[in-house]
Amino acid sequence: MSKSLQAIRGMNDILPEQTPLWRYFEGTVARLLDNYGYRQIRMPIVEFTELFKRSIGEVTDIVEKEMYTFDDRNGDSLTLRPEGTAACVRAVLEHGITGGGQVQKLWYVGPMFRHERPQKGRYRQFHQIGLEVFNLEGPDIDAELIVMTWRLWGELGLRDAVKLELNSLGTSESRGRYREALVEFLSAHLDKLDEDSQRRLKTNPLRVLDTKNAETQAVLVDAPKMADYLDDESRAHFEGLKARLDAVGIPYVINPKLVRGLDYYSKTVFEWVTDKLGAQGTVCAGGRYDGLVEQMGGKPTPGVGFAMGIERLVLMLEALDKVPEELARQVDVYLCAFGEAAELAALSLSERIRDQLPNLRLQINAGAGSFKSQFKKADKSGALYALILGDDELAQQVVGFKPLRGQGEQQSIAWDALAAHLATCVVQG
Repeated sequence: MSKSLQAIRGMNDILPEQTPLWRYFEGTVARLLDNYGYRQIRMPIVEFTELFKRSIGEVTDIVEKEMYTFDDRNGDSLTLRPEGTAACVRAVLEHGITGGGQVQKLWYVGPMFRHERPQKGRYRQFHQIGLEVFNLEGPDIDAELIVMTWRLWGELGLRDAVKLELNSLGTSESRGRYREALVEFLSAHLDKLDEDSQRRLKTNPLRVLDTKNAETQAVLVDAPKMADYLDDESRAHFEGLKARLDAVGIPYVINPKLVRGLDYYSKTVFEWVTDKLGAQGTVCAGGRYDGLVEQMGGKPTPGVGFAMGIERLVLMLEALDKVPEELARQVDVYLCAFGEAAELAALSLSERIRDQLPNLRLQINAGAGSFKSQFKKADKSGALYALILGDDELAQQVVGFKPLRGQGEQQSIAWDALAAHLATCVVQG
């Protein structure tokens, strides 16, 4: 017997029972970004591999271990995008929309791909909402990104479950000086570092700072601090960011070990973290990447952005019981029709109601069936009310109106009065 077909490990189906919460979350974010003046951009899922090697860094874990890379029929090396910033930078460069200092405030949503060990909240195909801003170099735009996410947590009811961590990586020059000091320090304690940190010391020493190994963490207590190596410009930028967050009243923690896993970051880096999801604590993260556009062939262009993981935030909403009650109901009204003449009238009547109440979720019974079977389907749909249309109702041009979720007797409503009645009972609460 042939093996049954299944989804690839770490790449999951999002079933109809789950999608209402996804749509709610994505819609909430989209409305928020619209209100702040951000515009959506949509990039391809597949890019040339060189794009990510040049932007993320060839010695990062993502490029070395995690990318889905393959040769196409033309012999070109292609990669399923592991993150969105590089693709967005490629798009704005290709189409010239940041030239002449044009400010661009962009956002995107979609799947990303990394070959990691699947675990709760961390998958090989995962979904992100990302945001990128170009040609604004001050701390005011860094603050805006953080303020927006703070407002989002408030709208979702998650503020008490997240914590903001901040750091500054300085410019590439100041970061280079710090890297030299860090390598010198760690080299003197090489025998106390875990194997992975010893490898990173040679390839990407700043990543040693975010190790989870307890012995290495103990060594890092006495390691040089990034703040001591910041240039004046980066220090002033960071102070400006903190002043704006203080003005709005957003609490934060300075985390000197926060470096992020991508080579292109400079100055501001931040993460929103939670302790409600076990080991997968980061739900939104980003920072400034002023050198990335030039690194990818463009003119010097300041940039800043973030990405948030949809899977993790959906899990948080469920774990903290922050799912709106109305998401459990996908149908407001279920229309039962008995007999062919009633079915024809029901189709016409339902379309008329949809014209008058475009936000009403009205489902008409399909597949005929007895009175008992149709009412069973109406109840299973989760609808608040059932509409009944049979020969008697057809003759009188009325419908039976029966509450399914609360008290109340069945009543007859004239066709011409039905939309107004539904507006009162359903649309207005």
